[in-house]
Amino acid sequence: MNDDTADLLFDVIERLQRSILARDCPAIVVMQGQRKVVLSDYDYLRDRSTAAAFEALAAAKARDIGATRWVLAVPQVWKISSSEISTRAVSNHPLREDEQEAITWTAYDHQDGVDYGRVAYTRRPSGEPVFAEPQVLTVAVRPGDATPGYGLLRALLETNGDAIDS
Repeated sequence: MNDDTADLLFDVIERLQRSILARDCPAIVVMQGQRKVVLSDYDYLRDRSTAAAFEALAAAKARDIGATRWVLAVPQVWKISSSEISTRAVSNHPLREDEQEAITWTAYDHQDGVDYGRVAYTRRPSGEPVFAEPQVLTVAVRPGDATPGYGLLRALLETNGDAIDS
């Protein structure tokens, strides 16, 4: 990940951390091209079709501004097993065994490609979140339709005639 994309990553993570502190859980995408654009959606986690609609809107805006890089982040609950990582929407319900809250992010740069990662967080007894440092996933990642940012990535690469190299 280059410095410009890392700057976008920290921008979107800081925005999402402030939202989580305020007890909001939007998806946020920050895109940079001819200008910087920030979009958010509070219903992203409601269902897959709502998330897909937001990513389609983000792809259209990215094309409009000639985006060369973007980062999409969304709060989720992660469960990591020996064979897979599964995620679900955050909620007001207590975490189940072996679950952890995290900001899931996907970053894309037209020169450096795609990075996937997370920012894990725990909560103090008062409910206040305590955020870890962003992590880049270094294991083989096989994104699918439910992966945050995958629809946006696919829409932009298909527009450019590129293959998806995740």
